[in-house]
Amino acid sequence: MTFAEHLETLHGLPVHTLPGTDAADLPAAGDVAWRLDCYATDEEPFADLWRAFTGAVDTERVRALVIGPWWHDEYTELRPALDLLLADAARFPALRALFLADVIGEECEISWLQLTDVTPVLERFPLLEELGVRGGDSQGLGDEPLTLRPVRHEGLRVLRFESGGLPGQVVRAVGACELPALERLELWLGVSEYGGDATVADLAPLLAGGRYPALRHLGLQNSELQDEIAAAVASAPVVAQLESLSLSMGTLTDTGAEALLSGQPLTHLKRLDLHHHYLSEAVVERLRGVFGATGTEVDLSEPRTPHRRRDEEWRYVAVSE
Repeated sequence: MTFAEHLETLHGLPVHTLPGTDAADLPAAGDVAWRLDCYATDEEPFADLWRAFTGAVDTERVRALVIGPWWHDEYTELRPALDLLLADAARFPALRALFLADVIGEECEISWLQLTDVTPVLERFPLLEELGVRGGDSQGLGDEPLTLRPVRHEGLRVLRFESGGLPGQVVRAVGACELPALERLELWLGVSEYGGDATVADLAPLLAGGRYPALRHLGLQNSELQDEIAAAVASAPVVAQLESLSLSMGTLTDTGAEALLSGQPLTHLKRLDLHHHYLSEAVVERLRGVFGATGTEVDLSEPRTPHRRRDEEWRYVAVSE
């Protein structure tokens, strides 16, 4: 899945978009991930779409929910749409997965998506197992930016933030959360130009180990600091408990790869994802040799070449604006 494509599955369920199907032909409430999309209407307000959805579907059996484009006329922030879900939280006792802002580039650029404080989702849905968030509002158009407050949540197993510029406040809050069941964590850190002001120091609680005892996959991706992140990961205690690691989508160069090769062993990993990189062919071959010998699957696809800009080399992340 890329930012150019809508979600096809969530929580192991196929995504079914509303509107688009006659009420008589709706699937069983618990058999799909329900996606609400105002683009699929004749510019119907989200509030009307929400009422139609909760009136036609047995909400007590809904297991996964996807919020697509929520604006029907002029672009607006997410908060009013999210408030409708939060107000009806008691009607969704089976909800285990939520993805906020399944919006692709032709609908709205990722760094223009006006999100909000997503903490209430974790507070209102204590049984939630998977939360995905896309966007960040680097343009400062909304009343509040993407925000997270430190919380304790017993059930969350998957947490994913996709952003062209993830605020450092969100990264620090993730590191301060108590998530004893968390198995997969993925952060698209982005670039400073679009609000991605997180530092390697902000990642320290995530890398120290012990914060998330169940963590088996860590993704620190899409960053213009990818070399520095790789160097920090090379000596990070958390790596020992991982089964897979992703440092993909960013500006990884030979410097970062050399840090990984000379740091702690990574050969216990089942998978190492480095796709979208700026590695030389010689270093790519070294990585393939080291990890190929131990059976670790390593993704070195999508090699990139730096651009020349004002007599300097310029490297870009996979997703920014």
